[in-house]
Amino acid sequence: QVQLVESGGGLVQPGGSLRLSCTASGFTFSIYAMRWYRQAPGKERELVASIGTTAGNTNYVDSVKGRFTISRDNARNTVYLQMNSLKPEDTAVYYCYCQRGVGYWGQGTQVTVSS
Repeated sequence: QVQLVESGGGLVQPGGSLRLSCTASGFTFSIYAMRWYRQAPGKERELVASIGTTAGNTNYVDSVKGRFTISRDNARNTVYLQMNSLKPEDTAVYYCYCQRGVGYWGQGTQVTVSS
């Protein structure tokens, strides 16, 4: 049974940092690319960052380039999203995702950037 469990969200002031984690189980994590999405209230879900099976293969949406870093630890079956210089427009529910035949989503973690 595939499970993706996110953690690390919370309330942070503008300019602050958070690190999100997504721990996977039920499949061979190391051979699948992973993605982080986010969905703000009233907006469509958008792809934020992706990482291939090797750490050097990463991609980001333009709005987070230079501020967010996606990484993975295959020994811990975990993908991370380090978020720095956070802005109010980063406020959203953040989801991790894996395409393994069908797509699998985590339950999401809320990130709120506000003073």
